[in-house]
Amino acid sequence: MFAWAPASGHVTLVVRVTPRGGRNAVEGLQAGADGLPAIGVRVAAAPVDGTANDAVEAVVARWLGIPPCDVEVTAGLSGRSKRLRIDGDPVALVRKLQTLTA
Repeated sequence: MFAWAPASGHVTLVVRVTPRGGRNAVEGLQAGADGLPAIGVRVAAAPVDGTANDAVEAVVARWLGIPPCDVEVTAGLSGRSKRLRIDGDPVALVRKLQTLTA
């Protein structure tokens, strides 16, 4: 199983966020709260007024080398487990995710 799923024109990515984590970083593949795979993301921002969600989008975009406007939190706005929509070529994005998590 993977933490991502390709779709038409985008990839859905499951992340497990640590807000107030002291730094902004992607920590690789790990188990989510439900035991399924997720990408660990640590952000320095506090979970107040969506600032942590904005930070997650920016950190994941930087990690993938894509514009921040191509990453959007679509589910889990107030929880630690989130689902992101990453716009772009799904084949290229899956290849990049596989390389970065290998």
